[in-house]
Amino acid sequence: MSERQHVEVPPVNEERMRDVLGHFASGVVVITAMTPDGPAGFTCQSFTSLSLEPPLVSFSPARTSSTWPRLRAVGSFCVNVLAAHHVETSRAFARSGTDKFAGVEWEPAPSGAPVLSGVAAWIDCRLEHEFPGGDHTIVVGRVQHLGADASRAPLLFHRGAYGITSGT
Repeated sequence: MSERQHVEVPPVNEERMRDVLGHFASGVVVITAMTPDGPAGFTCQSFTSLSLEPPLVSFSPARTSSTWPRLRAVGSFCVNVLAAHHVETSRAFARSGTDKFAGVEWEPAPSGAPVLSGVAAWIDCRLEHEFPGGDHTIVVGRVQHLGADASRAPLLFHRGAYGITSGT
């Protein structure tokens, strides 16, 4: 047997975690709902399909989000899978303190939540569960309705930038 050498690795911290996990390409979604004050939403890249039976999806808003509590109170939401041309939409919905829906075209999903114009896919959900997840909340939604446009490529985020970067 060969002798293994111990390799020194830097400690896990926020910067290293962001750098290493940034190597995993993710899609970008905007979570929306129709609140009593009108449409509301936020950009989220921590989204995944969770279960086929029952049909569940999951996403994780930051605990500091001021938008998620407003959407939670409604009890239903729509996951808008952004298309490749939605870079500015992603940036706009990531900002705090602005009218995120200014100039944004949308139609209501069956729940009334906004389906943004031109998305690659949309998933209309009812809030099923919430769990603590460190500095985020893990949200589970039960899929009620959904749709997609196969002609639209998704917006991707990789290594801190939109689209796939070369890594050089």
